Amino acid sequence: MITENGTVIALKDDRAWVQTIRQSACESCSARSGCGQRVLASATSGRANQVLVANTVRARVGDEVTIGIDEQALLGASLIVYALPLFLMVLASIAGHRWSGGADLWAIIGALMGLCAGFFAGRRLQSRQDGRYEPRLLRVNRIASETCI
Repeated sequence: MITENGTVIALKDDRAWVQTIRQSACESCSARSGCGQRVLASATSGRANQVLVANTVRARVGDEVTIGIDEQALLGASLIVYALPLFLMVLASIAGHRWSGGADLWAIIGALMGLCAGFFAGRRLQSRQDGRYEPRLLRVNRIASETCI
């Protein structure tokens, strides 16, 4: 389970808007001085993300909560979003190239058609998963009404 801490900022019916702050692992990495990822992370660090999740633990506005998503679900979603369109693009490009007898124009057209088909197929596959790829509200870490003296 991949988890992230956040704060409930709003409630909508039986769902909660949770705001998280994007964190980077660069500060604890020994290779941070020579890594290009650190430059990307420093350009976007501190940006807040808002996620709508089912409020299964009866969190209230201001509560600090933990949200999570299953690793297998994240891997499956990544394959559907990235690998499927690329795979269909390459396949359709090869088919267009062979069908036309080696014309590059048909390979390009096939690649574009395969990419679009991959996006549409991924969208349909994702919609059938019935919330499997959505993050879940796991627990309330600190209730907003609790005050420290």
